[in-house]
Amino acid sequence: MSDRLYFRQLLSGRDFAVGDQIAAQMVNFAYLVGDRERGEAVIVDPAYRVAELVDRAAADGMRVVGALATHHHADHVGGSFMGYAVEGIRELLEIASVPIHVHRAEAEFVGKSTGVSGSDLVPHDGGDRIAVGGIEIEVVHTPGHTPGSECFLVGGLLVAGDTLFLEGCGRTDLPGSDPEAMYESLTRLASLPDDVVVYPGHRYSVPSSGTMAAVKETNYVFKPRSKEAWLTMFTS
Repeated sequence: MSDRLYFRQLLSGRDFAVGDQIAAQMVNFAYLVGDRERGEAVIVDPAYRVAELVDRAAADGMRVVGALATHHHADHVGGSFMGYAVEGIRELLEIASVPIHVHRAEAEFVGKSTGVSGSDLVPHDGGDRIAVGGIEIEVVHTPGHTPGSECFLVGGLLVAGDTLFLEGCGRTDLPGSDPEAMYESLTRLASLPDDVVVYPGHRYSVPSSGTMAAVKETNYVFKPRSKEAWLTMFTS
């Protein structure tokens, strides 16, 4: 599995979208995940200069066959962001007609954010498995930052989007966010094996990844010992 799994973590403003001030400021991660034997990959959270992500996959001998969205915010899937037009899944679809995998609760918002048709989106529920060649990616529904936020678990790696960072978690004071749901989602992620490696949606820490054991030990979001204590800390 480890030999067959293709996995790349790419930092906006450094590994792609170099010179894009918004990309550099937002420090988003995009991910390429796929099957080396089949030469097929998907892009998790394609944004900013999407063609560069497709080209990076191609340079590794991989063909992009789809995209996965952790949630609908424009810095992850494209759209309007602070008055700035961000490339995303719409531009990806102009390059290749591929399925865009989203959580069922997020599909409407992804469509509104990006302007793509509902027919371009493949809705999923938590527990679904998305096949990329012979590699299976498990959908983990983690509402809180947005109603349809989701993480992706593959080969002992967790692409956590804006649900869990190495330091902190996604904001819960935005439209559609829910602090109580975030607590439940973080509790669910904390039950994963300690050797699962967490790959966040932004580089808000010096390391770019860390084991679940290390994240639980150092991340302040896991310090409260009860839901009540957590909500007191994270509800404004």
